[in-house]
Amino acid sequence: MAGEASAEAARKSTQDVPEREPEFPVPGDERAAAFFDLDNTVMQGAALFHFGRGLYKRKFFETRDLARFAWQQAWFRLAGVEDPEHMQDARDSALSIVKGHRVAELQSIGEEIYDEYMAERIWPGTRALAQAHLDAGQRVWLVTAAPVEIAQVIARRLGLTGALGTVAESVDGVYTGKLVGEPLHGPAKAEAVRALALAEELDLGRCAAYSDSHNDIPMLSLVGHPTRSTRTPSSASTPAAWTGASATTAPAARRRRWASPRQRAWAR
Repeated sequence: MAGEASAEAARKSTQDVPEREPEFPVPGDERAAAFFDLDNTVMQGAALFHFGRGLYKRKFFETRDLARFAWQQAWFRLAGVEDPEHMQDARDSALSIVKGHRVAELQSIGEEIYDEYMAERIWPGTRALAQAHLDAGQRVWLVTAAPVEIAQVIARRLGLTGALGTVAESVDGVYTGKLVGEPLHGPAKAEAVRALALAEELDLGRCAAYSDSHNDIPMLSLVGHPTRSTRTPSSASTPAAWTGASATTAPAARRRRWASPRQRAWAR
């Protein structure tokens, strides 16, 4: 009897040990990567609007255009979501403003504008989360509707792998005022991520994606670790709050994949 009691106690003690959650990001997983939305996920506000401020400072357009940019930026910061009409208007304005300018000129100006208007608006918590993926040996990309030139500057300054963004047409190094294809928004983000994953031999089931917007549901639905920001305008001074994607943002097989302890560290 004593032996049986001892065995039973030993068996129960092993059942009482809480199951350890798997480490995430997984170190050394070369087929895993992370994809981050930019506006209001990595950066407070919209990158395109900050870029517009920098161009106005350099006399690229008039005061009345800046007023429209400022109104749209204020709305975006307060609402915390994108207005499709505002975003389309901003893109059209940006294309008309850069038409006839050289690509190299805008790339150089983009570096200056990052220092002037963007660097201080990077969310520290999100940056740390991206760094956690990098420290685990994973690649990290920004995925944004902002011009790819701006996105690449931000990615490089943050030490990320690269960026996917909207591509403006250029001929002989000069902007034509047109886009190549559609803006990288909504389903187009998912298509770009899928194409990149194929080219880089990534396993999307082992990848992560982060966004604050329901517009990025297609991108979040692609990956095995979809995570959305629950930041509200009132938490602007705190790091991003992250939770596992809800049932509306991922296929049924992935709805059970909640945020890891490292991700939940940002849910303050």
